[in-house]
Amino acid sequence: MSRLTRRTLVLAGLASLPLVRHAVAAPVPYILETQGTLIEFTFGLAGSAQTGTMPIQTADVLVDTKNLRNSMVDVVLNVAEARTRLPFARGPMLSRSVLDAARFPSIHFVSTAVSLSPGGRISDGATVTGELTVRDETRPITLDATLYRPPGSAKDDLDRLFIHLTGALNRNDFGATGYADLVDETVGLNIRTEIRRKP
Repeated sequence: MSRLTRRTLVLAGLASLPLVRHAVAAPVPYILETQGTLIEFTFGLAGSAQTGTMPIQTADVLVDTKNLRNSMVDVVLNVAEARTRLPFARGPMLSRSVLDAARFPSIHFVSTAVSLSPGGRISDGATVTGELTVRDETRPITLDATLYRPPGSAKDDLDRLFIHLTGALNRNDFGATGYADLVDETVGLNIRTEIRRKP
């Protein structure tokens, strides 16, 4: 049998094999559930710990359950609708010397990499690295992340998932330098989201 004939038979045999769909799995789009989502930030004001919230304007979430490293998040936050626990602190926060909401009405985060824990499970801890844009200044940021199913759900039921992200940034890196004598430069992030597989 010639080499060409053997090659033809091999190719014909490969073509007749059934497709293994999970081998070519791709990221699946998920919808952000606003009722189950909290974007919280923390900051020090005159030596006292304070908190605030900022709503999500748009969110694109892709989760590859076969290879979580391929997952991606692209989120836009609505700066103008940010709130603080102390109402009188909201005005200075949105002012020109801090977030300058009039000129920069949104904050944008897009992930660039997902790194899993040594065990390979994001539920055991992972990091999400991305680019954060505040006041038209873009800087890299890394957030600690966990991804998990609702309690009591089946192991293969991935229709609803919860994501928890934590981290911190230096507001001076983004030019939000106002009220330095009263407000700490470090801003903490505590993000809890619920996502649902897109129909």
